[in-house]
Amino acid sequence: MSDILLTQNSGKIVGPIARLLGYIMEGIFVLLDKIGIPNIGLAIILFTIVIYLLLMPLTIRQQKFSKLSVKMNPELQAIQAKYKGKTDNESMMAMNMETKAVYAKYGVSPSGSCIQLLIQMPILLALYRVIYNMPAYVAKIKEAFFPLVDNLIAQAGSSEFIQTFSQARLFSRQFTDESFTSGVTTYVQNTFIDVLNKASTSEWLSIKDKFPSLSADVDRTLSLLDQYNSFLGLNIGNSPSYVMKEAVASRSFLLLIAALSIPVLSAVTQWINVKLMPQQDTSQNNKNASDQQNAMMQSMKTMNMMMPIMSAIFCYTLPAGMGLYWIAGSVVRSIQQVVINKHIDKMDLDEIIKKNEGKAKKKMEKAGVRAQQMAAYASMNTKNVSGIPKAQSKPNMTQEEREEAVRKSTEYYNKNAKPGSMMSKANMVRQYNEKNNK
Repeated sequence: MSDILLTQNSGKIVGPIARLLGYIMEGIFVLLDKIGIPNIGLAIILFTIVIYLLLMPLTIRQQKFSKLSVKMNPELQAIQAKYKGKTDNESMMAMNMETKAVYAKYGVSPSGSCIQLLIQMPILLALYRVIYNMPAYVAKIKEAFFPLVDNLIAQAGSSEFIQTFSQARLFSRQFTDESFTSGVTTYVQNTFIDVLNKASTSEWLSIKDKFPSLSADVDRTLSLLDQYNSFLGLNIGNSPSYVMKEAVASRSFLLLIAALSIPVLSAVTQWINVKLMPQQDTSQNNKNASDQQNAMMQSMKTMNMMMPIMSAIFCYTLPAGMGLYWIAGSVVRSIQQVVINKHIDKMDLDEIIKKNEGKAKKKMEKAGVRAQQMAAYASMNTKNVSGIPKAQSKPNMTQEEREEAVRKSTEYYNKNAKPGSMMSKANMVRQYNEKNNK
C-alpha cells in the first residue's frame, strides 16, 4: 500500500519538487502521529511554516529588490523623461546605457525580481499539489482508504458508480487509460483513491446505500479521515460552500460561522500581507513617470485590491484545507515581511549604493570603459538629470569640422574596442552626446 506513483504529479519540473515536498509533509505527519495528534490541518500549518522558512533567503532578496526599486524609480523615470519622444537608435542606445548604469549603481538586475518569482513559482505549484492531493504523498493517509478501496473495486459496477461523483471528471482520463481497463492493481487503486479523496460527505454515504455490504468499511474509513481532517470543529476535506449548505440544512449557527471563517480570514490576512509589502508611488501627479508607467502602477494597485477578494472566492469553493494553507501562508508572509522590513530599514542604502558604484566601476574598467564616463552615469539622480551638458566647440565650425572633432575625440577609446562590447556601446553613446550637443 506504500506504492504511491500515479496520483503524484508527473511533470518534469513540478513533479520532482512535489515529491521532495511530499517527503517533508510525510515526515511532519508521521511526527504528529507519533505524538498522538495525526491532524492534516496542523500538518498543513507546520508544513507551510517550514517551506516559507526555507524560502526566506529568496524572500529577503525579493523585498530588498523592491525597496531599492522604490528608491531608484525616480532616476529611471527622469531618464525616460529626458529621452521622451526620441525613437532613433542613438537615443535608444543612450537611454539603455544610462538605465543600465542606474541598475548597476543600485546593484540590482532589471530581471532580478522576475527570476526570483520564476524560482519560487514551481515550488509554490508543487506545494499546492502536495496539499491538494495528500494521500499521494503521505502513506499514512493513503492507508486509511484500505480495505475499503479493494473491497469497492471488487463490487460489480463500482467503477461506473464512482464516476458519477462530482469531482470524478477531474480523473476521466484515468478511467479510460489502458492500465485501468486492463486492471493494473496499483493504477486502479490510485484512481479510486483520487476520486474518493475529493468526494463529499453525501457521496461517501451514497456508497453505503449502493453497496450495503461495505457499510463497515465506509464507516471505518470515514472515522479515520474525520480524525485526520477535523480542525477546530471543521472538516477541512469539505469546501466552505458545502459546509454552508449543511449549516443551513441543520440550522447550525456555529457551523455557519466556521464555514465563513475560512474565506473571511483568507481575505483579511491577504489584505494585511499586501499592505505590508513595499508600495510603489501610484500618484498620477508624478510628472516624471510616463503615462504607460502610471497605467501599470494603477493596474498593480487594482490587482492588490482584488487579490483579497479573489482569495476569499477561491477559499469558499475549494476544500477548506487549501484555505487553511492560504491563511497560514499569508500569516507567515506577514510576519516575515515585518521582520524583513525592520532588517532592510536598518540597512544603510547609501552605503550599499556606494559599494555597488565601486563594483560597477571596476567591472566597467575591466571592460575598457573610462572611469570618468562610468562615474558620470552612475552618479545620476533626479536632481541633476535634466539634460546632457553642452560640449565645448569653436564658433562658426562647419559640419565637417565638427564631425572630425568628434572622430578625433573618440579615436583613442575606439581603437581597442571590440564590436558589440560594453566599451564600443559606451563610445557610441559618447559620440551621440557630442554630436547632438554642439
